[in-house]
Amino acid sequence: MARKPARQSADKTKPERKAQAAPPRGTSNRDKAVDALLDLLGENSFEQIGLAEVAGRAGIKLSALRAEFGSTLPIYAAHIKDIDTIVLDGGDADMADEAARERLFDVEMRRIEALAPYKEAVRSVMRSVRRNPGLALALNGMAVRSQKWMLEAAGIGASGPRGALRAQGAALMFARVINVWLDDDEEGLDATMAALDRGLSSAERWDGFVGDVCSIPKCVLRGPRRRRARPVDEGAVEADAA
Repeated sequence: MARKPARQSADKTKPERKAQAAPPRGTSNRDKAVDALLDLLGENSFEQIGLAEVAGRAGIKLSALRAEFGSTLPIYAAHIKDIDTIVLDGGDADMADEAARERLFDVEMRRIEALAPYKEAVRSVMRSVRRNPGLALALNGMAVRSQKWMLEAAGIGASGPRGALRAQGAALMFARVINVWLDDDEEGLDATMAALDRGLSSAERWDGFVGDVCSIPKCVLRGPRRRRARPVDEGAVEADAA
């Protein structure tokens, strides 16, 4: 079970789960390229990294890299997908009876633990996002897709219009938590957990508001119905004019 904020950690018998080590990706060209990009992100900004540089660091031919990816953005997307898989594989059956908020807290903390080996790469990407609106938009799309899976893993519906709003809200919330995590050097990640706890509290209020809006009858949201204008009798108009 993922760690909980101090106000909820009354049970001292449950040991804290240690940070999850990065699993080996494998030896495929796809995996080598992802690892190479993450290494380079620890040294350079996202926009400074070229495909030839990635291929060189990965130890593969440029043609082999082209067979796998079209640009550096899909390489990073592959990394995000790998993180999703790690989180989804690490589900805790003991959380099934917990409230939805606690289940999502556990899922998001597992995500942070999975990201821990790539902290410097994440820091580099977050810096680039602040000055590159196009990159920010693309990464937001990736984040929303990931958060749909995180919500589903927590047993929270992520389908339909309300699910889309939930996923976008979760993506924004998690980005704020990540900014705290990047400067949180404490082993217990108290500041990160407190930020996540606050974010979930805000998300609960927002989700309640969305639920209230969704429950309003459509006729109220549309407003008063306009009457359709009666067709004009051109012959009558001409007679009146005469």
